[in-house]
Amino acid sequence: MDEAGLQRLVDQVVLDMGAAFGAATVVLGDRLGLWKAMVGAGPLSPGDLAWRTGTNERLVAEWLAAQACAGYVRYRDGTYTLTDEQARVFADETSPVFMTGLAELISSVYRDEAGIAAAYRGAGELAWPDHDRALFNGTERFFRPGYAAHLRDSWIPALSDAEGKLTAGTLVADVGCGHGASTIVLAEAYPNSRFTGFDAHLPSIVRARELALQAGVTDRVSFETAYADDYPGAGYGLVCLFDCLHDMGDPVAALRHVHSTLTPDGTVLLVEPFAHGRLPDDLNPVGRLFFNASATICVPNALAQGGTEALGAQAGRERLFEVARQAGFTRTRQATATPFNLVLELKP
Repeated sequence: MDEAGLQRLVDQVVLDMGAAFGAATVVLGDRLGLWKAMVGAGPLSPGDLAWRTGTNERLVAEWLAAQACAGYVRYRDGTYTLTDEQARVFADETSPVFMTGLAELISSVYRDEAGIAAAYRGAGELAWPDHDRALFNGTERFFRPGYAAHLRDSWIPALSDAEGKLTAGTLVADVGCGHGASTIVLAEAYPNSRFTGFDAHLPSIVRARELALQAGVTDRVSFETAYADDYPGAGYGLVCLFDCLHDMGDPVAALRHVHSTLTPDGTVLLVEPFAHGRLPDDLNPVGRLFFNASATICVPNALAQGGTEALGAQAGRERLFEVARQAGFTRTRQATATPFNLVLELKP
């Protein structure tokens, strides 16, 4: 027995379990308005924060101490402060580093534990609609700030010829759009183009329509229920797939249909989780996040759709390019990347 190695493992598990509890209290603070009540307020006692939010002072004291243990708030002389940096992470939903949505997304896995366990004991199937709604809400809130930060300023300009078409006006399909966060960001940036978001999950489409109305872009955005391999229309100058291809049961068929709906000089913007696509290179903190998501959400959903090619969230660039070539695309390249995203361009 390697006693030192055993102790290191125990220490790591204690750290991880504290973080697991912490994700739950991050969501709790979001639900109760604790994070937002601390923004710009300076040092607050538990009583101050409880008064601001109409919550129980004794419980708030424990919540604040838990956040201070994690370094999520600053403690000094009996008071707690949410710094500007911490506010960007936990309270500012427009911030590209807003992480509270990710905590909400993760909370769905705990709520869905029985269904996930049944999938592991059976055919591996757990479809997207069968998850707790925290998955849908958390996914929107986690990904939206990144789309807002990167799409107009870096991802679209990194494509070979998409920006000019979008500026002048073209037809755009956003496949697997969920709540439509990416579609709306694009519509706000390029008012001369026309956008249709497609998703097989009707409640997500209903929510997307509500958000488009709130954003004031319904003159150029519509949302429809459809699968990636049968959505209607043709002549699209740009088709986007944001963090969804790896969730599909037959990604080759999906991209083959995408290919058939493009203009001859059209472009596919394919955004997928960052990965090298091989072990042990993906055994790292980002890979840990995505492999856990893949094991509980992505692959079970792909298997629920027939699962002829369950890519998983860590497929990597070369495997994605191989799928694209099988679907008929002749030109593929990596346009850009972030620590969390591969941004790929596919051309007919």
